[in-house]
Amino acid sequence: MTDRALRAMIRLALVLPLRARLWLMGRLISRIVAPLAGYRDRAMANLAHVWPDLPEAERRQLADAVADNAGRTMIENYDVKGLLRRMTNTPVHGPGVDAAEQARAEGRPVVFVTGHFGNFEAPRAALVARGFEIGGLYRPMSNAYFNAHYAANMHALSGPVFEQGRRGTLGLMRHIREGGMGVLLFDIYDSSGTPLPFLGKPAPTVTSAADIALKTGALLIPFFGTRQPDGQNFHIEFDEPVPHGDPVEMMRQVTQALERRIEAHPEQWFWIHRRWKPKRQRKRAAAKIGP
Repeated sequence: MTDRALRAMIRLALVLPLRARLWLMGRLISRIVAPLAGYRDRAMANLAHVWPDLPEAERRQLADAVADNAGRTMIENYDVKGLLRRMTNTPVHGPGVDAAEQARAEGRPVVFVTGHFGNFEAPRAALVARGFEIGGLYRPMSNAYFNAHYAANMHALSGPVFEQGRRGTLGLMRHIREGGMGVLLFDIYDSSGTPLPFLGKPAPTVTSAADIALKTGALLIPFFGTRQPDGQNFHIEFDEPVPHGDPVEMMRQVTQALERRIEAHPEQWFWIHRRWKPKRQRKRAAAKIGP
């Protein structure tokens, strides 16, 4: 029933013109879904954790803006052909663009890395629209029925795409080792990660993107798609490749690149994610120390 409701909502939205579609999904998620599902409260708790001096009214306003962006992002990524058309005419910026072009010409692998910011699929779509093939990992949805068409949609943009997990990571690594390109999102809590400062608070951070780059000799290029004030266009930016070295230090640089974008546009990062889990971190730290 949940899957059917979501499918119906998506089909309805896709019938509308782009501007109306984005407005509708932004309002639907921010005004109805986020409050009912607890996303607004979670975003406000994360904001209080990172910026305790931020007034509650500002936290609520930011949380609603975050949910609005999430709704727009979801429906954009379900319109793969439309997103590709839009990104075809969207300029791309930054030193990472030339680095990626040169790598493609030389057959050198590339690992693109980003966070849940703006629309994280927009830079990938911009590359695909320019003839790149960009593989990746996706995190399966808990609802198996919804996951079936969600996964199909991920494959529709570019491939190969692998389900997150050991097998998926090995598949992506094989693809990159053979000279391919792939994208990874790194800003999800993982208890096996190394705690790194993220917006001033320790956050367990996996080094998978750096590890794959080191093992395959791939470039590691952070990229970001920042939503513009009109709510539908993007500033697509590719940073310079992160120098190979210690994987933790490489991910520290990637984290800092994401932090710069969040500090400039805090409403565009997915604060609805449980990025820090401070209580769990404290329990794990106490368990390591012992009685």
